[in-house]
Formats: sequence, C-alpha cells, structure tokens
Amino acid sequence: MSISDLFDSGFRRRNQDHFAAIVRVAMEDDVITENEKAFLDRLAVHLDISDPEYKKILKDYKSHPINPPISFNYRLERLYDLVRMVRADEIDKDDEIRLLTKMAVGLGFSTVNVGYIIDKAIRLVKEEVDLDGFIDGIRTMNH
Repeated sequence: MSISDLFDSGFRRRNQDHFAAIVRVAMEDDVITENEKAFLDRLAVHLDISDPEYKKILKDYKSHPINPPISFNYRLERLYDLVRMVRADEIDKDDEIRLLTKMAVGLGFSTVNVGYIIDKAIRLVKEEVDLDGFIDGIRTMNH
C-alpha cells in the first residue's frame, strides 16, 4: 500500500465518520425528512461518499465514531453542517441545543464555552450565512 493510499483511506474514513455523525443527528427522531434527505444527498457528494457507502452508513451509522478534527476550521465546518441538519429537522429548541451541545463536545469544542458557541452557531445558520460567514462569525464572537 502506498502513502497516497493510506492518506486517501484515512481521509475517506474521516469523511464517512463525519457523514455518519450527521446521519445520527438526522435520525434523532427516527425519521429522515425530505429536506434532510436532500441535505444528506448533497453532503454525500461533497464528502465523496459513494452510493454503497451511503447505504451502509444509513443502516449502521452508530458504529462510526465521532472523530474530532484537529483543525479548528474543520471543526467549524463540521459544526456548520450539523447545525444546518438540526435546523432542517425542526427539532424542539431544548432538544436541539442538547443534541448540538453533545455533538460539539464530541467534535472537540470546550465544555466551558460550548453553550455560547452553539447559541451563536444557531443564530448564524438562522441568518442563512454561508460557510465562510459562519466561520468568521464564530471566530470573531465576543466571549
């Protein structure tokens, strides 16, 4: 196995784990809505998840760990995807915050300020900012 194969394998695995984490959020209410399905379809293409991988993850999403990315920007990208999914699911506000807090801590955000980060993330997604606006908004928030 070449170095590039190892890199590709690790990269693909991280993408699959991230996708599985988002499927886990979508499945919180045991139903994937049309909006969620459309979002998952777009995300699968973005993360280079093949159809067989997609189907396998849908069936066995709980077997994938939540691997926190090392880079803060990658954590923010994953948080952005998760917040958008939770918003699409129209989860009750308290359940939404509890679920996002759990996922954010799993992604490596500090428990000290995770509540503030989640609050800001939800506000930014409600404002329909793009990924760059989301990252800038979180990075420049006042503590």
